Amino acid sequence: MKIIMLGAPGAGKGTQAKLLSDKYSIPHISTGDIFRANIKEGTELGKKAKEYMDAGALVPDELTVDLVIDRIGREDCAKGYILDGFPRTINQAQKLTEALAETGDIDFAVNVDVPDEAIIDRMSGRRVCPACGASYHVVNIPTKVEGICDRCGAAVIQRDDDKAETVKKRLDVYHEQTQPLIDYYREKGKEVEIDGTQSMENVFTSIVEKIGE
Repeated sequence: MKIIMLGAPGAGKGTQAKLLSDKYSIPHISTGDIFRANIKEGTELGKKAKEYMDAGALVPDELTVDLVIDRIGREDCAKGYILDGFPRTINQAQKLTEALAETGDIDFAVNVDVPDEAIIDRMSGRRVCPACGASYHVVNIPTKVEGICDRCGAAVIQRDDDKAETVKKRLDVYHEQTQPLIDYYREKGKEVEIDGTQSMENVFTSIVEKIGE
């Protein structure tokens, strides 16, 4: 089963992708994780990606397409995969369709729909531990001691790309460049729309009901 996760930054599509990966035993491929790993390692790709992410912009197609195509060609993707964060533009989607011409197109484009206001509240409240990578939220998953990581005791931080003003920029970019993907996959009969304002459990149940056991 080949699945694409669609939705604005902070819609929860990454969480759902991980749950679906476990259920269907197929790899969850997140371009965001790949970029962050490169940023942490200080690679040239990471440095370029960080410039765009810090500014609230999308990483250009040429920095992502070849990486993703190479990844889905590996052996662990033979039975399917879940793409999270790719494609983000019509150009990327078309290149993906071309790359899958011989092996078959994707099966579902799952669109997790959440209003912008809710996205801003979700993302601006996120906090992460720079030492151990633990994630928190000031409302939903607060630290036991304010500002201090439960796991290792380091001070948690707000990432630059989670600040309200940056989130707003990211949403503007999303609506301009990525929103047309919903129409693209809808026209192909692949789009599955899900109400992302539900609880995490209910969102997952809704997806499984629509794409099958």
